[in-house]
Amino acid sequence: MNILVVDDDREIVNSIGIFLSGEGYRVYKAYDGFQALECLAEQEIHLMILDIMMPKLDGIQTLLKLRQSRNIPVILLSAKSEDTDKIFGLTAGADDYVTKPFNPSELMARVKSQLRRYTTLGSLGKQNGEITIEGLSLNTETKTVKVDGEPVRLTPLEYRILELLVRNRGRVFSADEIYRNVWKEESPVDNNTIAVHVRHIREKIEINPKEPRYLKVVWGIGYKIC
Repeated sequence: MNILVVDDDREIVNSIGIFLSGEGYRVYKAYDGFQALECLAEQEIHLMILDIMMPKLDGIQTLLKLRQSRNIPVILLSAKSEDTDKIFGLTAGADDYVTKPFNPSELMARVKSQLRRYTTLGSLGKQNGEITIEGLSLNTETKTVKVDGEPVRLTPLEYRILELLVRNRGRVFSADEIYRNVWKEESPVDNNTIAVHVRHIREKIEINPKEPRYLKVVWGIGYKIC
């Protein structure tokens, strides 16, 4: 497992890295938000430990940018212990919050807990060909879809679009990327074509398509499954 540690205090980064390495994790290091985003773009990271107070790009801004495309677990570090700061961090998309100074054993326990949820309970919850996200379930063997236990009938193209997004939960796909992955062609596509398919999928899997629970638009960028 690869873990990215981000803090402008190099001693903290190094000390956390020693404990993580001792547990068998591969450690990547960054000292501001921009370095963190560069590492995320270049490496396969499974969890990030992220300090809030940093120069250039702070932890909250880094987290918000990360959540536009990735759904990996994030544990925030901060010297602040007020509940409002914790709530703000968790609302921004963090999975856990640790206040400095922290007990290394507690931090390691939280790391293991988040990785266990992410890989076994699964951000995608795969079992016997099924991918489950809350009430939405896809069976990749039978190519069927259920929402809250009720079968949903999709066209083959609608299913393939939905499966692409579900398999990459949290990642934003542009209309062109969806076209290349689903149609397997490089030729340009009218973005409205993808929008129409997405609208039809929403009408079938969402209780209220105007306030979608699963399939969301990231305006000006593309589409993702939350």
